Amino acid sequence: MVTCCSSSKAGGESLDSRLAEILLESTAALAACGKTEQACRLAGRAYVALRRADPAMARRFDVLLHRMARFADA
Repeated sequence: MVTCCSSSKAGGESLDSRLAEILLESTAALAACGKTEQACRLAGRAYVALRRADPAMARRFDVLLHRMARFADA
């Protein structure tokens, strides 16, 4: 199943970055609890919201989304 890939980083992160990390971790946890479709929807929404403002973080949601998509109910 999906496990969280985020780690806590020291100091100077912006509030937006910290919140995105929390959302990334929460989305992975949701998928791990069997709510994969909901997790995929949230990851997709996060990707769209971040793709221009923070492409690196958006990419992390994209990777998580593709990893979780294998487990989504058809």
